[in-house]
Order: sequence, then C-alpha cells, then structure tokens
Amino acid sequence: MDMVLLESQNFSALVTALTSVLSVLLLLAVSRQLWTFRWTITRDRESKLPLPKGSMGWPIVGETLHWLVQGSNFHISRREKYGNVFKTHLLGKPVIRVTGAENIRKILLGEHSLVCTQWPQSTRIILGPNTLVNSIGDLHRQKRNILAKVFSRGTLETYVPRLQDVVKCEVSKWCSDPGSVDVYSASKALTFRIAIRVLLGLSIEESHMDYLSKIFEQLMNNLFSLPFDVPLSGLRKGIKAREILQKCMEQIIKEKLQKQQVEDKDEEHMDAFDYMLSSAKENGHEFSVQELKETAVELIFAAHSTTASASTSLILQLLKHASVCEKVRLELLAHGVAGDALRARSARDNAENPVERTPRSRDNDIISARRESAERSQRSSCGVPYLTLKKVGELSYLDCVVKEVLRFLPPVSGGYRTALQTFELDGCQIPKGWSVMYSIRDTHETAAVYQTPDLFDPDRFGPEKNENKSERFSYIPFGGGTRSCIGRELAQIILKTLAIELLATTEFELASKTFPKMQTVPVVHPVGGLHVSFKYLHSGNSTT
Repeated sequence: MDMVLLESQNFSALVTALTSVLSVLLLLAVSRQLWTFRWTITRDRESKLPLPKGSMGWPIVGETLHWLVQGSNFHISRREKYGNVFKTHLLGKPVIRVTGAENIRKILLGEHSLVCTQWPQSTRIILGPNTLVNSIGDLHRQKRNILAKVFSRGTLETYVPRLQDVVKCEVSKWCSDPGSVDVYSASKALTFRIAIRVLLGLSIEESHMDYLSKIFEQLMNNLFSLPFDVPLSGLRKGIKAREILQKCMEQIIKEKLQKQQVEDKDEEHMDAFDYMLSSAKENGHEFSVQELKETAVELIFAAHSTTASASTSLILQLLKHASVCEKVRLELLAHGVAGDALRARSARDNAENPVERTPRSRDNDIISARRESAERSQRSSCGVPYLTLKKVGELSYLDCVVKEVLRFLPPVSGGYRTALQTFELDGCQIPKGWSVMYSIRDTHETAAVYQTPDLFDPDRFGPEKNENKSERFSYIPFGGGTRSCIGRELAQIILKTLAIELLATTEFELASKTFPKMQTVPVVHPVGGLHVSFKYLHSGNSTT
C-alpha cells in the first residue's frame, strides 16, 4: 500500500513538473508571438509594401544576445535567410539591417530627408548630447563646419611630424620588449596617445596617461549596451567612465584655455583643439566647458578604437602576406622613405642577386630605385626621415594596401540611422521611426565589383584593376554622404605612418602558433589578442 502511495505521489509530482514546464514554454511562446505582433502593427498602413522579413527575437532583449555572441555570423546567417534587407531587434530598438550598394546609396544620400543619424541609445547617453555624432540638421552642419578646419589638409600637414614622433616612440617600445607584444592592446595605447598629444595637445604624465587609457577602455567596452541604467549594467559602467574622463579633462582644458588667452601660437605648434576654438570663433560660436569636455572625449573616440582596430588588421595582413611587405619596402626605397638598415640590406641583396629578387614587370624601375636610394642616404642618418603629406601621397602601392585592409576588415560593421518618413528599399517598406543600420562589412563582402572578395589583394585598387571605381557605394569604410567620417584622412595617415615605420625599420613575426580569430563587435579585433615579436631591422633578411 505504501509503495502504491509513493508511486502515486511521484507520478503526481512528475505531472506537476511537466505542467509547470509546459506552462512556462507556452508563456514564452505566447509572449514571443505578442512581441512580434507588437512590432508588426507598427508598419505604415498607408504603404502597401510589406515589412522586411526577419525575427524580432524575445521580448525586451530582442536578438541582442545572439548578436553579441555570434558577431558577424549573426548578420551573415540572417542575410542568407532573409535577404539584403531584414528586420531584427537590437539594443532595445527595432532595426532594419541593409546591405548592397544601391540600398546604401539611398540611405547615405537621404540624410536629413529620408533618414537622420541615430546611434544606439546607450551610445548617445555615454557620449553626451553636445557631440557631432548626436547632432542633427543645422546643428550638425554647424559643428561639422567647425571641425572641418581641424581635419583640413593644411591642418593635417602640421600634425604629421608630431604624429610620426608618437609612432616612432611606440614602435621603439614594441622592439625593446624581449617577448611578444599584443598588437591590439599596443595599437589602442598608440592611438590614445595620438588623440591626447596630437589632437588635444594635452601634456599628461605617463602614469596618468595609462590610467586615462584604461578608463577610456571601460567607456568603449560599454558603448553598445542595453539602455538600462541600473547598478552593474553596461550603461552605468560607461556613464561612470565618461564622468571620470570629463572630470580629468575639465581642469586640463581650463588650464589650456587660460594659456590661450596669453599666448599666441603659430600654426606649427597648434593642435586640433586650437584649430577647433579658432574655427568656432570664425563661425560665431563659443564653446562652453561642457561642450569642450564632450568634444574632447569624442575626438578620442574618433581617433581611438576604429584606428586601433585598423592598425591591428594592417599588421595582421602584413604578417600573412610577405610579398605585400616586400612590395611596400621596394616602394619606400624608391621614394627615399627608408632607414639605413633597409637601404643597406637592399644594396646587399641587389649586389648578390639583382634580377631574381625583382618582380619581372618592374625590373628596371626597382633596380633604378635601389640605386637612387643609395644616393639619398644623407636624408636620414638613422630611421625614417620626417614625412610630409606630399611624400606619403606618392606611395601609391601603400595606399592600395591601406584601402584593401579597410575593405577586407572594416573596423565598424555599419552605421545607424532613423527613418524620418516611410520609404521603400528592395521591395519592402522602411517605416517612419524605425532604426536602419547600413552594413559596411556585408556590402564589401558581397559587392559584385570585387573579384574574389574573400582574398586580400591590394592590386584590386591599383590602376590596372581599379575595382572600386565602377560602383561608388561598394566601398564605404568611412560611410558616405554628409555623415562620412570627418577624420578619415587622419586615420589613413596614421595607418600609413605606422606601416612606413614598421616596414622601413623593423622586422616582425607571429609569436603564436596560429593566427587568432577575429571578433566584429563592437569593432573588429582579434580574440585573445594578436601576439607579435618585433625587432629593429638589420642587414640580414626579414622574417616578415
């Protein structure tokens, strides 16, 4: 009897457990259907076009967790399933993801009419309301006009020597490390120092520089988070990091403003902050201290993570493609942009085997260039001579390498907009008020103009192929239209200066057995870091 009672109780408990599980599953299924229905009814009923295909995920979180975990595979899988225009729900908002040059052309050229910029809410909160990325309409145009002088060609020319000094100093640290260097971490330190010293012109002690760099890292790590300001949330951590940065910047900025009132700087010693203040006066605008603090953080943001990501990707591709390194070095020799060690090694290699080491199509040019480079030794007793924009602009193959790095591994996956009115894309309606994210990476990977897009090939940007010229919006590492990255020229100068310094004075090799996998959120970066051994070049053969 007791056995029967026990079995009955066990059965009853099992039924109760199964009922509870089924109830939870049913509740989840119903809640998901209601969540999907909640967004379906937001379609513009005046438009006969359907909403894009896709999934809105789970209530509140949407597909954010899938996106964070899967990275680029998230978008690839959904693009393959739903097409070039699909809907999803990320970071607390419904989003329509867009791929393809024609679709993106409509978005980028529709700024202020079809769409306006709309970064995720967490990004807007953390960066602050007075920044360029958060401004729209006339305010955006005014701020962009002010900052245009900061990144004009004449202004960039004054940055180059100081920028080159920072790069030389950081590369020296890499070469002095007896072990390996995590290139991604080192690149972030490099770009942070460029932002602080070259753009902001701030003189900060090294220990304080390291502290601020770590705080800024905390800000960047939480820039794309769920918009919930609660203890231990990503948003709360990002806000705290911003407040610390702004508090540190405030005193430095006030001291800088006081010095400006009593000192007249010549252009050679002006930084981006100086140019911005003078440009603001010319445009009839006077910055408040709060605006200056937010702008300072934004300038660091603009020069830091994306350029560090691209710098890491550049070194990664140079490690993988020794022939590319050799072609760049030959170009540096041809234009007198090389250190003594590279010239000595080249002269020795040319004496030992002048023809076989030379690419057949350029034999005469490169042999002549090597002879000319030997005659230019007086230009630099050690290391790379000081660069100019003109000299950097003459390095056409290096330009192709940098362009291909930005095509192959664009630092950011896309840009955010909000629909100002309902419009059509790829046979679907984009409802007013919905977020739109145009995809840079997917467009680069799928554009028909690129032959073998999955291969790293700098020559695709050379005069013989010129693949990107046939379709304007097939190459958009810096966005496009009125919202194109205002610092794109500076970013490319940083990348080229780094490449010149590394290839003209150092040799480097991968310190791990295999190349790391690349993560795409929030910017492209190697999982676990990219560990590389650096040393200054000698007259022997390079290991790169």
